[in-house]
Amino acid sequence: MGSYKTLHEFGMDEIIIEKSTFIGYAKPIKTEEEAVEFINEIKKKHKDATHNVWAYTVGNNMNIQRYSDDGEPQGTAGIPTLEVIKKEDLRDVVVVVTRYFGGVKLGAGGLVRAYTKGAKIGLEAGKIIEKVMYQEVKIKIDYTLLGRVQNEIMNMGYFVKDTIYEDNVEIIVYSRIEEIETLTSKMTDITSATAQIALGEEFYLSEKDGQVIL
Repeated sequence: MGSYKTLHEFGMDEIIIEKSTFIGYAKPIKTEEEAVEFINEIKKKHKDATHNVWAYTVGNNMNIQRYSDDGEPQGTAGIPTLEVIKKEDLRDVVVVVTRYFGGVKLGAGGLVRAYTKGAKIGLEAGKIIEKVMYQEVKIKIDYTLLGRVQNEIMNMGYFVKDTIYEDNVEIIVYSRIEEIETLTSKMTDITSATAQIALGEEFYLSEKDGQVIL
């Protein structure tokens, strides 16, 4: 899978709708066990709440999808929460929306809108990001080429992880998989094929608005 959307970190936010407080929690997870553990953690934290509605997806193709209305009328809470995750096309995410009833009944449509909003604010707080496959590229050059190579890497928009100064200079760059060839051929070209280029491990990095965030 070249790239997919998920959350960057744990997020929490709350909103008051018709005197009821809705607290949206969201978190990136790797397994169903992690999702269940998180749900139980929030339930324990808010054991006095009227409802702790939850939903999650696990797997590259959302192979696992689960939800619970937790006592709300069927179809008004768990499914809307899951639908927010699916509409955002998020993988490996769990959401819990906690409700403290404020005395005003919302009706079926009102509940759907409220839980949808609760899920959205939790996800927004956790920062929706894209996970993109990158590869480490190590470029070893002579000191005389350093300025030119650094400028070129910067102009091309690559992410420099580290620069190591020894007998030669080694620049460690993170490149999107599909841009490896462009990078290596450019480095070969501007160093007259004197650069020693080694490809390292492949891994996912988080991007938001096209920028790498660590």
